[in-house]
Amino acid sequence: MRIVFAGTPDFAAQHLQSLIAEAHQIVGVYTQPDRPAGRGKKPQPSAVKKLAIEHQLPVYQPESLKSDESQATLAELNPDIMVVVAYGLLLPQAVLDIPPQGCLNVHGSLLPRWRGAAPIQRAIWAGDSESGVCVMQMEAGLDTGPVLHEERCAISPEETSASLYHKLEDLGPKALIKVLANLDSYQSQAKPQSDSEATYARKLTKQEGKVDWTQSAAFIERCVRAFNPWPMSWCQSDNLKDQQNTIKIHAAELAQGASNKGPGTIINSTNEGIDVVTGDGILRITQAQMPGKKVQPATTLINGYSNVFSQGLELQ
Repeated sequence: MRIVFAGTPDFAAQHLQSLIAEAHQIVGVYTQPDRPAGRGKKPQPSAVKKLAIEHQLPVYQPESLKSDESQATLAELNPDIMVVVAYGLLLPQAVLDIPPQGCLNVHGSLLPRWRGAAPIQRAIWAGDSESGVCVMQMEAGLDTGPVLHEERCAISPEETSASLYHKLEDLGPKALIKVLANLDSYQSQAKPQSDSEATYARKLTKQEGKVDWTQSAAFIERCVRAFNPWPMSWCQSDNLKDQQNTIKIHAAELAQGASNKGPGTIINSTNEGIDVVTGDGILRITQAQMPGKKVQPATTLINGYSNVFSQGLELQ
């Protein structure tokens, strides 16, 4: 079976690697154009491009697949099927129609829950108890196609987006290989999604990481885990004289107790953590990162920044 693969980040590269390991016939690899990255802002190839070059696979990097020229190039590869994983470009209907077996997508959620750009983060953010991957037959709509197969995993109470990402990075390739090995059977039993049950995983922004201390401690704690490693939950202190006054919270937990102090007020600072009043409950910060510094435990933060983390002070 002639396969065209389309993907960009490391998550996608893991799926391409599994196809290579299974000796599938990969006739072309599509990935986004090189983007500026790093301190020098020099154009950097995607993880998928690096892997494709390593295995001497032909690479295509169109800015869009909407043009007649880009669609003709794809059609000339004569693919039987196209596999799409975190590609980042929209596939118009004309592209979906090129492979006789259509286009498959591996999506990091249990569809129809969390269609869209940030399914891993939103599952933790919302307090879901499980996640997983779906192999879906693509349609023109956003993650709306029938589901051929799903693999589930639990979301632990300590789960971060980074750790859940790695779980799904393991599940996804296995699910994809399983489907491709018996494609006709999976396609004949594909399950349509219920639009009435759909939720949408909107894209994260850096500003969303700003802690709102009027929210509940439980919600803020989920945000800390959901936004790690990006954009990170962050707050500020008026007692940091430098213009760089952003404090990134890397780990936190719920603490016992109550207070009549205003949200954002520190009511206790011990080796166990820094207890902050929220709109409902107490949040204990156990690890944080000061501007220009490495991640530090609460003990180090309290000793080194008593002007920020002492009892009675406020975080914004």
